[in-house]
Amino acid sequence: MIVNSAKRVSVRARTLADICPLPGLSRRRYSSPCVSVTGSKRPEFHDYFVTRLPSSSLHPDPRGPLTPFHKLPRAASVPHTGDSTHSPTTIQPLVDRDTTVVRIPLRNAKHHFGAHTSRGTRPSNEDTYQAGVIDIPAFAKRPPASLTIKKLAAGNPDSAPRENRGADNANGDPQVFYFGIFDGHGGTECSNFLKDTLHEAIQDTAAAFELQSSLRRGPQGQIPRGADPSSGELPIFQRGNCERAAKLEKILLQNWRTLVGGYFKRFSPAHFAHTRRESSSGVTIEEILEYAFLRTDLEFVSAQAAKQDDDPARVSQPLYQDDILYGPENGPALNVGGTNRFKGGSTASVALISTPTPAPFWHPGAPSSLLVSHVGDTRILLCSTESGQAIPLTSNHHPSSPIEASRLRRYATTFVTDSFGEERMSGLANTRAFGDMQSKRIGVSAEPEIRRVEMGPAEYSFLVLMSDGISGTLPDQEVVDIIKEAKTPDQGARDVVSFATEVTRDGDNATCLVVRLGGWERRLEGGLGSMGTKEARDWRRQEATDPRRSRR
Repeated sequence: MIVNSAKRVSVRARTLADICPLPGLSRRRYSSPCVSVTGSKRPEFHDYFVTRLPSSSLHPDPRGPLTPFHKLPRAASVPHTGDSTHSPTTIQPLVDRDTTVVRIPLRNAKHHFGAHTSRGTRPSNEDTYQAGVIDIPAFAKRPPASLTIKKLAAGNPDSAPRENRGADNANGDPQVFYFGIFDGHGGTECSNFLKDTLHEAIQDTAAAFELQSSLRRGPQGQIPRGADPSSGELPIFQRGNCERAAKLEKILLQNWRTLVGGYFKRFSPAHFAHTRRESSSGVTIEEILEYAFLRTDLEFVSAQAAKQDDDPARVSQPLYQDDILYGPENGPALNVGGTNRFKGGSTASVALISTPTPAPFWHPGAPSSLLVSHVGDTRILLCSTESGQAIPLTSNHHPSSPIEASRLRRYATTFVTDSFGEERMSGLANTRAFGDMQSKRIGVSAEPEIRRVEMGPAEYSFLVLMSDGISGTLPDQEVVDIIKEAKTPDQGARDVVSFATEVTRDGDNATCLVVRLGGWERRLEGGLGSMGTKEARDWRRQEATDPRRSRR
């Protein structure tokens, strides 16, 4: 156990505000994820995006020309090419057409996003996922000055059709999209907790650090000392309260050392401001994600450590016994992860997409910035439009990884190889995860692996997030090729889960999320298209349906 009986009393006497001090963040009970302690309803997650559509798409525009396009003279009926002087766009510009702002749920936007999950042969499905829009400032790279000057010189900065633009968020920036997949082990308590709270932790951290938009003029875009400008994945410093960020980070690390100790006594996160010399340069989105991951993990672990379900007399007590004695605001217990102590955990892979222009990231002409934060063995892939190849953005945090093995050799007691030939540490296959409170002292942490990708217009076709029930069964290229043959991202997610469930021997939970990007319409043009793994997939399906398979 990570705390003894004496420390357990002191942990129970704390509130969440003491453990993770953030302004405006009160102690919450997550048994009812939409109701706060005070009884007021918590703001629900925005699982939709806001865009502009024509006010009336069913009726013709009354301001259009008197002669319809299909009644033009035959001599004027030429193909709609860029050199054509008689194209409808030159006769009737759509810039001034009335538009209205509408909300479109992502789960209903089958042409933009698809998600599917399967329980497999397991007793329950421990996978969860989340998709929507979070309220944080933009972190995309500022568009080149040449494009901005050209628009201003033309005298029309909003030259693009307004129906191709997304509505701005509360900060006046383009919307930031959030996609996450969580694979629980030992139960669903931790994965459900991450689904309900991780995006809130990111929003709260951005507000506490007073993060400003990367698209506004100011002292941002500086390169840290010793960095390689040609790497293409440098952090972008944005304006924020650096002193406050460094103070909160020190408090968070001190709480980790006090509560857990062991590995965390010498723990130094890579992106924290007080660990680098350029702490006064600004705040990075990588720093915010790392803080949010560690704070959420501390919140979950400290809540489990505060429970005393090993005491038979306490198990039979009422759920809100502390509220009766101390009141809802001062009660020492945190009902996170159920009423009993949860000793399992969960992996997490999160993708955030921010655009420098109002055009959405799935528009073929819109650049965007992708930020991936990853813990565990869930996986995120990109499909290159030019080559058709699968580009992995994450690596599995297993004991067999050289980086993870060297990180944990000095702390882990033993590395054991199981009957399947896989290395395990204290019975765990993941060396980084949320929860797993009994293994925190030896180095199992939620320190995320963060990667930033600047995506050019139509450079990538789609983004895939999947659990190990798929990545452990299918190679990356087969997953990408299956999605290429689908008509919509929703169909692609279903096809991947169905194929993985059909050919698997483990029967693990399988979850797949497919996000459309700018090169979706050209997904079959790069490389061999979907034919590169066609024979391998046919052979897999034939072997899976062979009646003699069960005899082997």
